[in-house]
Amino acid sequence: MSVYLDHAATTPMSDVAIAAMNASLRKLGNPSSLHTDGRATRKDVEDAREVIAQAVDCAPSEVIFTGSGTEADNAAIKGLYWYSKKKVILVASIEHHAVLDPAHWLVDHEGAELIEIPVTAHGVIDLDFLKKVVAERQVEIALISVMHSNNETGVIQPIAEVVQIAGDIPVHCDAVQSFTKVPLSFKDLGLFAMTISAHKVGGPLGVGALILRRAVELPPLLHGGGQERDIRSGTVNAPAIVAFAAAVAAKNYRSEEHTSELQSRFGISYAVFCLKK
Repeated sequence: MSVYLDHAATTPMSDVAIAAMNASLRKLGNPSSLHTDGRATRKDVEDAREVIAQAVDCAPSEVIFTGSGTEADNAAIKGLYWYSKKKVILVASIEHHAVLDPAHWLVDHEGAELIEIPVTAHGVIDLDFLKKVVAERQVEIALISVMHSNNETGVIQPIAEVVQIAGDIPVHCDAVQSFTKVPLSFKDLGLFAMTISAHKVGGPLGVGALILRRAVELPPLLHGGGQERDIRSGTVNAPAIVAFAAAVAAKNYRSEEHTSELQSRFGISYAVFCLKK
């Protein structure tokens, strides 16, 4: 019997999410249509938006559904760069490639200058380095992107301090690994943008969300019907979004005590396994 432990890569889809998705798949209606079927499906999407907004402490209008966390990261990095009309991008050196690669693409194709923020021996970004760069080049910086928690080490970064140091500079945070695992408030952190993903929290593959301040209008990566605040055109994937919200609504936040208990139990189990070997 195998035991699946790599929830940092993906999680099993929860029963409630599967049930919600199956029910939505049986409903007919394009959420952008004005007739009865379309409006009914649209209501399901907007109800789901409310659930996600409540979970991350933001306004429903700040939730922009995307096809993945990677798409949300790309929309944020490229969009904030174009939005600011400045040239310097600061990202943590330990970022996921969904952040690093679009930043490098902007260097190669848009003339951006990329500065990677180093981390300490404990895996935490060097705040002194960040303060120095911001103090010296504040008027040139388009955006700062620092993940909330690392997908390999689990280290939680001091996002509130990053936002404080940044001042008026837009800050994006990839919170894919933290969402539903630790308390997460978009409002309290003071971010411009934040990324979350469904399949990391018991939802389906192929759906994520960019949480974006209401006053910020990013240039779109996809043009078409103007869905999702004209930032992400395309027919909205209602079944996946409904399932995403169902998974989030059913998710119980785990306390530090619960996590410590799991670590302890896993350590004991592994020790017994080694003794038997």
